Amino acid sequence: MKSIKKYFYLLIVVVLLQACQDLDEINENPNYVNQTHPQLLLTQVASSAFQVQGTSPLYASRMLIQTGEENDYQYFKWGNGSYNTYNDLRQVTIMIEEAQRIGSSNYEAIGKFFRAHYFYKLSLMFGDIPYTDALGGESGSFQPRYDSQEEVFAGIITELDEAASLINEETTIDGDIIYGGDPSRWLRLINSFELKVLLTLSGKERVGEINTAAKFNEVYTRGPLISSLSENGQLVFVDQQDSRYTEFNSSSYGSSMFMSATFIDLLQELADPRLFIIAEQTPGAASEGKPINDPESYNGGDPTANYSLINETLVADGNISKVNARYYTDPTTEPHNILSYWELEFILAEAAVRGWINSDAPMHYENGIRANFEFYRNYAEPYSDFLSEDFVEQYTNQEQVVLPTGDQGLSIEYIITQKYLSSFLQGGWTQYYDYLRTGYPDFAFPSGATPPTRFVYPNDEYNNNTTNLEEAINNQFNGNDGIRELPWWLK
Repeated sequence: MKSIKKYFYLLIVVVLLQACQDLDEINENPNYVNQTHPQLLLTQVASSAFQVQGTSPLYASRMLIQTGEENDYQYFKWGNGSYNTYNDLRQVTIMIEEAQRIGSSNYEAIGKFFRAHYFYKLSLMFGDIPYTDALGGESGSFQPRYDSQEEVFAGIITELDEAASLINEETTIDGDIIYGGDPSRWLRLINSFELKVLLTLSGKERVGEINTAAKFNEVYTRGPLISSLSENGQLVFVDQQDSRYTEFNSSSYGSSMFMSATFIDLLQELADPRLFIIAEQTPGAASEGKPINDPESYNGGDPTANYSLINETLVADGNISKVNARYYTDPTTEPHNILSYWELEFILAEAAVRGWINSDAPMHYENGIRANFEFYRNYAEPYSDFLSEDFVEQYTNQEQVVLPTGDQGLSIEYIITQKYLSSFLQGGWTQYYDYLRTGYPDFAFPSGATPPTRFVYPNDEYNNNTTNLEEAINNQFNGNDGIRELPWWLK
């Protein structure tokens, strides 16, 4: 009898142990994968990072105007920005961790590039941001401290150096929708992007312990760099769900969105055929049957004027141009670039003018113009006749286009102007930051307003990270979180 009881008790223990084991297995979510190959994450991260950044920077940069309502970006009245980019950075963090888990230096390098790309965007939007302690939510750090903007930029430059050193050019990168698995082209993008970051700081002699000009020359000499359109850091769109051009089927283009006179007038002054590729003829000119390559058949509205007045005059009279319909009717119209060959050439031209590198500024400047014309020739085929090599030759030889020498300020004005003309729905906020940095091209201001230099910190940050945020605002702006406060990079 005792042996039976002993057996019975033993059976209960076994059942209980088994039940605990079963409960543990039940609590494990079979749909949650705590490990994955970074190639799957790379596809998702790249698809998000390379998307068109929308029309907000085009309003701020005097390329578009709105006639249906008062647009905050057009009238320099924007307020709070968003920290949604940190959600993208969480995916990048996981990709880097998974790359380290499987020992893949290429995925780790690309992850560091995307970290640099996103933190660069965030810091230019706000100033000081969480950087060192950011993305630590899973380890319990929900209230990260803020790093100074100088510390963030020093970290970005260091991470790009590390990314370049990690690239293994002998190992193909699976899941790569940008360069088809070619690590050598990622290396060119990483190095070229570092030059972009450094030139953004043209007003700063040093970034922490880094000499800005010397570092630029070091990276330029180190190379390799983007050297052709085939090496653009670009996403090519395809006519499939979730892979089409970002502005495809956007209803806003067809209603009350029109071209700004700032942009149109500049194209007309330079007899620039990109006018025909970017804008539509005015309805009046189209109804009269004027040829689309007639510059006078295009017109823009004053970005500082009252929107309803523009609507009652230019719009009512059919004397204002819309955005070219290809941007919202063609699902694959043109690739979107994080960094293109033409932008890099303009960066190198400016660096040469500033004496940061020993190179031929006019050569780089003309390379940039020619590359942008070629890009449109490749992707805007109905207009390719207006972009022939003969016409490009004629365009680049114009007195108002040839890069002047001997006057650094004037040379930089020419370079930034051409960079601006090449950036429609390509540059994101780059052209606006170039304007803040250089003053070119000349932007008209609304009455009583000056161009904002940053965004106000997100409301959620006021609620969830109050102490650290207030310390950052006090350190930078004496407690005033305003859109016209000067961040470190502009001081």
